[in-house]
Amino acid sequence: MLVIELEDIYAHESTTSDLVSRIMFNTRRFIQLFCEIVDELMPPPTKDISEYDEVIDVILHQRRQRNDQIVGGQEKFPDHLLRRYNLYFKPLKNDLSLAVREVKGSHLGRLITVRGIVTRVSEVKPLLQVNAYTCDVCGSETFQDISNKTFTPLIDCQNQNECLKNGIRGSLHMQTRACRFSPFQEIKIQEMADQVPVGHIPRTMTIHVHGNLTRLMNPGDVVHLGGIFLPIPYTGFQAIRAGLLTDTYLEVHHVHQLKKQYGDMEVTPDILRKLEQLKRDGNIYSKFAMSIAPEIYGHLDVKKALLLLLVGGVTKVTGDGLKIRGDINICLMGDPGVAKSQLLKFMSKIAPRGVYTTGKGSSGVGLTAAVMRDPVTDEMVLEGGALVLADNGICCIDEFDKMEESDRTAIHEVMEQQTISISKAGISTTLNARTSILAAANPLYGRYNTKVSPVENINLPAALLSRFDLLFLILDKPTREDDERLAQHVTYVHMNNHHPALEFEVVEPLIMRHYIAMARQRRPVVPPEVSNYIVDSYVRLRKVSKEDERNNKSHTYTSARTLLGILRLAQSLARLRFADSVEHGDIDEALRLMECSKESLHDDAEKDFEPDKSVVSQIYRLIKGMGGARGRRKRQKRMGKGPARERDMDVDSDEEEDDETLSMVDIRARVLNAGFTEVQLMETIRQYEDLDIWFLVNNGVKLQFNTIRA
Repeated sequence: MLVIELEDIYAHESTTSDLVSRIMFNTRRFIQLFCEIVDELMPPPTKDISEYDEVIDVILHQRRQRNDQIVGGQEKFPDHLLRRYNLYFKPLKNDLSLAVREVKGSHLGRLITVRGIVTRVSEVKPLLQVNAYTCDVCGSETFQDISNKTFTPLIDCQNQNECLKNGIRGSLHMQTRACRFSPFQEIKIQEMADQVPVGHIPRTMTIHVHGNLTRLMNPGDVVHLGGIFLPIPYTGFQAIRAGLLTDTYLEVHHVHQLKKQYGDMEVTPDILRKLEQLKRDGNIYSKFAMSIAPEIYGHLDVKKALLLLLVGGVTKVTGDGLKIRGDINICLMGDPGVAKSQLLKFMSKIAPRGVYTTGKGSSGVGLTAAVMRDPVTDEMVLEGGALVLADNGICCIDEFDKMEESDRTAIHEVMEQQTISISKAGISTTLNARTSILAAANPLYGRYNTKVSPVENINLPAALLSRFDLLFLILDKPTREDDERLAQHVTYVHMNNHHPALEFEVVEPLIMRHYIAMARQRRPVVPPEVSNYIVDSYVRLRKVSKEDERNNKSHTYTSARTLLGILRLAQSLARLRFADSVEHGDIDEALRLMECSKESLHDDAEKDFEPDKSVVSQIYRLIKGMGGARGRRKRQKRMGKGPARERDMDVDSDEEEDDETLSMVDIRARVLNAGFTEVQLMETIRQYEDLDIWFLVNNGVKLQFNTIRA
């Protein structure tokens, strides 16, 4: 691999005039010129031929001995065949990276830099550069240089001494053993989200990678690619379909990866000095937590949990192959306007591999993997979705509650097993999705309804909720002091374009990323005394959970997954301190975060289910149950399941009335019979009318449910 850095040529610009700009404007021609110079400078071989050498070396050695194919002092070999190197140009450091949509026809043939995210990577296949033939009559070898996608094979031997002189034709046969192949990979890159104008679809570009640059990129990598922008005509059936159109591609010469995995980042001496200072800082946990989205006011416990999600626990594989995940999953549930989406956006930017997606904008296939037909080989290939692109990173899913149930089930396996099992179009495989899930969801009624239980508000299946290590409920409660501080913070950010001054200097995201990369290399263990403490804590949690279930206060389920969640959070805290073992303090902090995530649920449940409010809630359930039972009876009658006489009597009145309408006479009789008063009934109707759950019609004679909200 021979890399010509344009920076070096630019440093000698006084002697080479405008050579750099000429190279950038006509790169293909200069590759050929540079290769010719390198061929002249290349010294002759210093060792004799052996059976371990390539076929072409043996043929070349034989010809030199026979001296029968040398014409004018030059051997009749294509240049590609004799070169033992690949020549690449590295662009200038100050060369601006273009978005895919900024690449125009004026860039054809020029060396440019394009920025994007890798979406599809093909397998590495051998690309034919020089084809070899053997003559059946004279035994001589003939070589054909191939530069296009298609070629016409040679038929007639070119040996002037025998075959051409005797007029022998059709004696050549292709010999793969003496051909020259180059590793080839086709890659698709897509525009970054910040480069796409509003309302436009992200554009893609085809990338061709040769030689030593193959296998450097994976789906999900954000890359700067320096290469030559070239046209390529369609061939075969594609040409018939395309007509006069021509495709374009980028022939890559340099790959620069921006957001790599945690351990792959380059550390400068300046960054190393700052990291050493942070290691000695005893308050690193709070400092890092407050440095996460400092423009967003409050939510300190949530930010601490998000910091631990970035660090993660230790992933373990047991002797029999059982895998215990170390990645932490968090769900943020809460009212609109509490900055859930902003926290998710910040986390996707600070993580080396962060993918942000929304519930309504994602299908199950878009999250896991899609089966596509490869345009090069015409085979069925898998194209990874958001969870595969976020491998070894974080997948942020906003509007989690708006997802279709069938799409949401695609996440179940990822959250616990960290794999995606695919059986589509004859492809049965398992893809890695070692990612942390950070989800944000709104309650069922848009805002959190304090008059119904938290389980009804959350509206997510228990099987999914148990896979989250932490579930935070963030409510927008009106209190004078908090509202005043929040308003002051927001107005300050709007006026000054940055957050107010904190007690300490905010840690930059780059420094935080490097610190986390070093912390993730630690594998802290749990000592026996701490293990006993965890066991006691888990038994206590199970006991409390059992008592809550007995008192109908339980809103979350404590299981073995809770125990593993505590261990993951504690290991993450130990990693943050660069410790090799977990301490009691780490377990206490993990239990505190667990308690914080449940506290809001319990507090609101206990505060809001006071005697008068619990009565309102009971009456609401009674009326809603009447509506559900009435609707079921009507459906049975329509299907012919009810008694014949009853059907004949009620069919006309049933068809006139709406399924979602109840008579106030029936409601009043049912509620008063249940032991409630008229005042309590009217208060319930008024409160839920304010919430748009139902409304009175026909001058208050009937009550109709709002089907959208109820």
